[in-house]
Amino acid sequence: MIRQHIHQSSNQRVLSRPSTYWSLLLFAALLTGCGSGDDAGQQGGDMPPPPVTVATMERTSVDVNEDYAGRIRGAREVEVRVRVEGVLNERLYQEGQLVEKGDSLFQIAPEPFDVSVRAAEAQKQTAQADLNQSQREWDRVSRLYDQNAVSERERDTALSALELSQAAMAVAEAEVSRTRLLLSYTNVIAPVSGVTSLETLSEGSLLDAGTMVTQITQLDPVHVRFALPEQDATVQRQARLAREGNEDNDPVRKGTLILPGGEAYEHSGEIDFTASTIDAMTGTVTARAVFANPDQQLVPGQFVRVRVTLETLDDVILVAEEAISDGPDGLQVYVLDEDNRANSRGVKTGRVIDGKRVILEGLERGDRVVVNGTAGIQQDGMEVEAFDSEEALEEAREEQEAEAEAMDPDEDAGEEG
Repeated sequence: MIRQHIHQSSNQRVLSRPSTYWSLLLFAALLTGCGSGDDAGQQGGDMPPPPVTVATMERTSVDVNEDYAGRIRGAREVEVRVRVEGVLNERLYQEGQLVEKGDSLFQIAPEPFDVSVRAAEAQKQTAQADLNQSQREWDRVSRLYDQNAVSERERDTALSALELSQAAMAVAEAEVSRTRLLLSYTNVIAPVSGVTSLETLSEGSLLDAGTMVTQITQLDPVHVRFALPEQDATVQRQARLAREGNEDNDPVRKGTLILPGGEAYEHSGEIDFTASTIDAMTGTVTARAVFANPDQQLVPGQFVRVRVTLETLDDVILVAEEAISDGPDGLQVYVLDEDNRANSRGVKTGRVIDGKRVILEGLERGDRVVVNGTAGIQQDGMEVEAFDSEEALEEAREEQEAEAEAMDPDEDAGEEG
């Protein structure tokens, strides 16, 4: 028993030696780590200022634009209807053809109307003969009356006959004009220039007066109808009132057409109508823009977008959105001083225009604002390396990465080991 106890005690002493050795080794490693941390801190203090891109603030005027969906319509969509009853003899155009105002489209059988014209002309000749006779009778009676050869009653009777003949002549002339007009209606002409639709009735059909035979859509110019939200309509109306008296150069009266492919139409348009009331169902205001279409590139029924200038902001500052960050007191930007030290500054912002934010308060003309690289700014007053372009900033970052790799030989040695 005594030998066994002595043997176990010896084993414990043997086992305790390695434990003491590893404890000493761990302590030495901790001391080494602390020393390495001090060296790292010194290296961190020697790191160059972070590179950033800056933009110098300028005050400018900018248009506030919004896009609205709309549909193209012909400036005029006219239903062509016959004015007289008759048989449709002939169609004089190709369906879908572009016609000019005054071109003949249909021919209605003219024979009945031609007969009516001849009858009216015969009635006119009869009325003319009666008028001539009444005129001769009046001339004779009036001379005799001046000689006291006839009574006043006979003179009045002759005068009345003359007046009745003159009235009958006027009626006959009107009837001739009416029948000739009806005869002209047998030639159905285009009331406007545009593209024709399919015919509704074929040749040989008996038409009543007022029957629609085709439709013409005027393609130049075209109208685009769209809806403005209530708030946007109010802004545009106020801007228009502010520029009243200078409508020729008023940008809020202009519109740009954005085609389905995303490209802008070459001809600018004009907003010629904005409703004075708000649609209770949709909460929008109906508007219309007019665009020239000389090449018939725009097709009625086509969906497009209309870019409208709601208002023009004068003397404002614009900043790229990426320059604005959240600070403890709200939105902020970093502004550089003369020593290229970045300091945060609170700003009050407005709407976004073409990727840039309108600054209402907080910045002045000439301020240098950090646009890219704000993530490297750890605190106010930190010195930065300012660049005027993104390309110069990228080159500086690459140089810093190369310098950092050159300053870390231990990592390379560890990789080789």
